[in-house]
Amino acid sequence: MQQSYNLKSYNTFGIDASATYLEPFSSIDTLEKLLKKYEGKALLVIGGGSNILLTAPFDGLVLHNCMKGIELIEEDETSYLVRAGAGENWHEFVLHCIENNWAGLENLSLIPGSVGASPMQNIGAYGVEIKDVFHTLEAYHISSGEIHHFNHAQCQFAYRESVFKRALKGQYIILNVTFKLSKIAQLKTTYGAIKEALQDNGITQPTIKDVSNAVIAIRQSKLPDPKVLGNAGSFFKNPVIDRSQFEQLQKEFAQMPHYDVSDTEVKLAAGWLIENAGLKGFRKGNCGVHQKQALVLVNYGGSTGQEILELSNNIIENIQAKYGISLEREVNIIPSNESIIQLA
Repeated sequence: MQQSYNLKSYNTFGIDASATYLEPFSSIDTLEKLLKKYEGKALLVIGGGSNILLTAPFDGLVLHNCMKGIELIEEDETSYLVRAGAGENWHEFVLHCIENNWAGLENLSLIPGSVGASPMQNIGAYGVEIKDVFHTLEAYHISSGEIHHFNHAQCQFAYRESVFKRALKGQYIILNVTFKLSKIAQLKTTYGAIKEALQDNGITQPTIKDVSNAVIAIRQSKLPDPKVLGNAGSFFKNPVIDRSQFEQLQKEFAQMPHYDVSDTEVKLAAGWLIENAGLKGFRKGNCGVHQKQALVLVNYGGSTGQEILELSNNIIENIQAKYGISLEREVNIIPSNESIIQLA
């Protein structure tokens, strides 16, 4: 047990905030003992700390999920079932799968965070989302102490969403996740700059490692390294709006990137909206909008979480005024009104 523990190294924004208590757990037995010991305290569960913004001291218990282990549990002629502990580093897990030629996760290389956060957030990049490779997960039900299994349908995946962020928020702690990966790679190289990156390197018959390397290079060229410049990756979700609203906007903003979601809905690029509003590279005090990627808010050093939150509020207000669109944060704001939060 550590009191008034500094969480600066536990969040990728590098926010200097404290927690009253901090405890790691790497087994169910330890988890149960800690929950009993701190019963009644406000509870925050973290993994890699890559999707949180600490805006004030946390008066309660921070549990650091350190559940580890990667195991091939089953295979057939076409696929593998691979189970990983929720506390495993996501990128390291992806690289492990690539080394073993387990295909399906290569487009999700270099995403910060932990394995346990991946289904919760339904993380995605370059045309692939967790829901495309997810099989099952095990989660600890806090109030009953029971371990429950969730299949694909029960997770209710949506764009950067799952049942654990909505109906079941705060009720479970994810212990491990099982992925269904392929023996026959079905490469997705048409999204973003992957195809171009492969061509630039003279690769005409790419492997999953080639695709992973291309994704890593692209992300490194656009996104700041949290170890160098504090950030939580994409701060806002790409908004989904009615087609009628999009058609009106398109008359004024003809170059607006868009992606058809359905006959009635269109997804817009939040980064483009922010950049087109003149906010790319905008700086306020010790925080700002990244110069290369308008979707990323950064801590230049010494910024408080409250300052970054206020910056995000300013961006939301500007986008609402210019386009009539309400941006939604992808990053979780701490503290919030919930007593327990399971995060990246």
